Amino acid sequence: MTRRHARTAGRTTAVTLAAALVLAGTTAAAVPGTAATSPPPLSVTAAVSPNIVANPGFEDGSLAPWEIRNGGSLELSDDAYSGDRAVLVTGRQATQSGPWQDLTGKVEAGTSYTVSAKVRYDTGPATKQFFVTAFTGGSSYTNIATGTLNRGEWGTLQGTWLLPAGPTPAETRIFLETPWTGTPGADPEQHLMDFLVDDVSVTLASPGGGGFDAVGKTPGNSNPLVSHMFGADPYAFSHDGRVYVYTTNDSQEWAPDENNISTPNTYGKINQISVISSADLLNWTDHGPIQVAGSTGAATWANNSWAPAFASKVVDGKEKFFLYFANNAASVGVLEADSPLGPWTDPLGKPLISPETPGAANNGNWLFDPAVVVDESGQGYLYFGGGEGNAPETPNNPRTTRWIKLGDDMVSTVGTAQVVDAPRMFEASHVFEREGKYYYSYSTNFSSVAPSPGYPANGVIAYMMADSPEGPWTPEQFEGTVLDGMYQEFGVGGNNHQSFFELGGTYYMAYHAQTLNLALVGGDASKVRGFRSTHVNEVTFRPDGTMNKVDADYTGVAQIAPLDPYSIIEAETIGYQKGITTALLTSPTSKPALKLTDIDSGDWVALAGVDFGQDGATEFRTTIAPLAGGRVEVRLDSPDTSTSENLVGTIDVPAGDGSWTDLATTIDRTTGVHDVYLTFAGDQEGDLFDVDTWVFAAGAEVEPVDLAVTAKAQCVAGRANLTVRAVNGEDVAVTVALTTPFGTKTFASVAPGKSASQSFNSRAAAVPAG
Repeated sequence: MTRRHARTAGRTTAVTLAAALVLAGTTAAAVPGTAATSPPPLSVTAAVSPNIVANPGFEDGSLAPWEIRNGGSLELSDDAYSGDRAVLVTGRQATQSGPWQDLTGKVEAGTSYTVSAKVRYDTGPATKQFFVTAFTGGSSYTNIATGTLNRGEWGTLQGTWLLPAGPTPAETRIFLETPWTGTPGADPEQHLMDFLVDDVSVTLASPGGGGFDAVGKTPGNSNPLVSHMFGADPYAFSHDGRVYVYTTNDSQEWAPDENNISTPNTYGKINQISVISSADLLNWTDHGPIQVAGSTGAATWANNSWAPAFASKVVDGKEKFFLYFANNAASVGVLEADSPLGPWTDPLGKPLISPETPGAANNGNWLFDPAVVVDESGQGYLYFGGGEGNAPETPNNPRTTRWIKLGDDMVSTVGTAQVVDAPRMFEASHVFEREGKYYYSYSTNFSSVAPSPGYPANGVIAYMMADSPEGPWTPEQFEGTVLDGMYQEFGVGGNNHQSFFELGGTYYMAYHAQTLNLALVGGDASKVRGFRSTHVNEVTFRPDGTMNKVDADYTGVAQIAPLDPYSIIEAETIGYQKGITTALLTSPTSKPALKLTDIDSGDWVALAGVDFGQDGATEFRTTIAPLAGGRVEVRLDSPDTSTSENLVGTIDVPAGDGSWTDLATTIDRTTGVHDVYLTFAGDQEGDLFDVDTWVFAAGAEVEPVDLAVTAKAQCVAGRANLTVRAVNGEDVAVTVALTTPFGTKTFASVAPGKSASQSFNSRAAAVPAG
């Protein structure tokens, strides 16, 4: 996705740099006016995912709707982490006593949430563990966020909360507490201290939660496409020089233990479709999940969303985009939007294909796995169905799939569904057109029953060819196998699902395999639990139009275009990675905006095939949200942090509260094509920072700026304040950013000889010297 960034025109154009400064832990920097060719300042405007907690910072001037749980009382306090108020929990007589709030109706089963809160206690032990706990009725209590805090300091409780699949709880509450003990009165200072709470947050999170430490996509390979999440049943759609791949979001079922062995993928929790896209087939942008089904989805009537299909068509003079999906095996739905990324709406409020659709349901067939094609006249066709069926000729000729014409609006059907008689058909219909021929492909039966002579093998992708999207789709059109089973290719079995697309004049096949799941369990196929990832390989054709068999492998396809480093790059655009994940900044029913998150020391992300040109880049800039703080190290062609030979620049990121800020650094002049590795380091436990965008700048080396900076500490109302002042010694206006461990303040267009100053409240009784 693209988010607008502020541009400052004229001679006073400025960019903000994080540069070394005289005060330890405090930075200020600026750059004098630059030419109009300089990249614009990065000023993120993306909205964050809505916080479903009411009155989260107690700024309403009341406690409502918060209540005390398990005795004690709540009092408003002006001793706040942020804003003007917090809540004081006092008079506790038991543990598990704290503020709680009813979230009934605001959260949904099978959905992941990011949970955080700020807490401080001033008496008692030197350190103390606190929890945010979820109550979901009866005796069901789950600790969903935690932190071990230092006495007298605000600390963060954070975690990911995945509500189990199944019916959404009739009652759901969260509360903040200290660990349970049966006899807290025996040592009340240890267990029953007062504590302050501020800024409680519960927001939608990236499904799956937490980054994968295994390198599931090896640098140099292009398969699987992404390694920070799972994605199955890929449906590829080319549009305006990019390919968009829509997948079943297997990450919603991922529930690993400490050895990355998950409970099996049952598909029952999956009600989202994930979207990634690429212009070069190696760097993929994660566009996040589409919340299709469930009470918060676009199609509230549906329980699940599997196996998407995708098409566009000009309707009433405007191009519209259509996402078809399987509601488990019971029906097929459709959503529509004005772009490939949404936002999505349900035009029908009910299934498009159901047992009531003429000709759709007979012979025991399933109503799932849609495919769609629009012919040159603009007529749309939908294909769907599968299963072994119950006719005497099964499983060789189950006759369980169908095709039907779509109305001009693409969200209605015309006439009666017709049978597709595909040899040994089981699931995964797909249809595409090439040079006047239509190709119908599908996955064969995984039954242990051996196929009859002349029929395709178990668990392969087979295909048929015809002169029309209407076929006739009979066994006479059968052409053979285009992809073998995944066990033969990767040593790990499972079902398959495929689609074909054309990009830049070349045809490709997308399919899935459990390779990332295999990597996460150390290559032991016995520990794989059905979590699938998308791959792409090239497809070639014989002179008669039939397809050569595709050789599935990790190498995949070559990068077809270099990556431009001088245009703003969304941080969720990833060639390779270790340990990170992504999270939504918007509701999953909106047009998506994402961030890179779950960044710990030792993690890294890479952009492949970055072309810096002959003149090269001398600056690297990012929009970042500091948390524990640390460093972003820009390295070329390797993530190896044991050497400085690949290091061209470093950004120091101070600790912060997660507010977005713009930081940059000069880098060694970098020319030509390189893989760029951004390695992350920090001295603190936990997440270092989140990242929204990257960009490189070309041109001359940035000269040091004449900026005189002083800092002065003083005590105000029992708290230490730090006042930082920077005087512009340049002869042009500059933009100045003053950054301390207690916050950042940016001043635009500070005139020559003028100063910028800001007082930062440390909220502590003392700050370290220096």
